[in-house]
Amino acid sequence: MSYAIIFTGGKQYRVTVGDEVFVEKLDVAAEEEIVFDQVLAVHNGDKLTVGNPLVEGASVKAELVKHGRGKKIYVIKYKSKKGYRRKQGHRQPYTKVRISEIVS
Repeated sequence: MSYAIIFTGGKQYRVTVGDEVFVEKLDVAAEEEIVFDQVLAVHNGDKLTVGNPLVEGASVKAELVKHGRGKKIYVIKYKSKKGYRRKQGHRQPYTKVRISEIVS
């Protein structure tokens, strides 16, 4: 089982071929191939290659599935006995990608 660890949007993801992963929103149009070139580690069967900090020449290719927004979360500020209340909602945008190839 081969997998790679990629870095995108300030987070690290462990991906294999065929995985569908929710990543931070990418500025990519539909029908466009996405290449993640910040690969931290690659595992091919029995050999693990760890970068320092990145693996040279390694990349992960993916295709765009959809753009979307996550579930709404509420941020509430409250100060007791002062009548101060603030409620704010937030929906984090995401990009859903399907991993098509791991190049090591």
